[in-house]
Amino acid sequence: MDIRNINSVRPVAEHNGTTPVWYLMPPGTMREITAGSSLELVNEFEITGGGAVDPHTHPTHEFYYVLYGKGTMIIGEESREISQGDLVYIPPNEVHSLRAISDNAPIRCFCFAVACPGAGQINYTTH
Repeated sequence: MDIRNINSVRPVAEHNGTTPVWYLMPPGTMREITAGSSLELVNEFEITGGGAVDPHTHPTHEFYYVLYGKGTMIIGEESREISQGDLVYIPPNEVHSLRAISDNAPIRCFCFAVACPGAGQINYTTH
């Protein structure tokens, strides 16, 4: 499972030294495996305390960045706790799910997905 945390990355001075940047995926890192793809979606979502996302798949490279809270990320047969500052990479067509660890506290994530070439229309409402 590919999870990277902002606390383990050293900043790089960008834009003529005016802006520290923490690269969780350095420039060009995903170029080869996403060639011919397109940006599918960008969103923010929240799983309420005690809640979970139904296990599902789609033909996208998907990324979750944890804004706050804690959860258990499941990709395929692997499961791992995630929390604020973690970036999770979900490869295309991998069964995945996320559940809030606490019955009382949510987990909120920023998400973006890159559709694989030829993916066509993707239904995120039912699966």
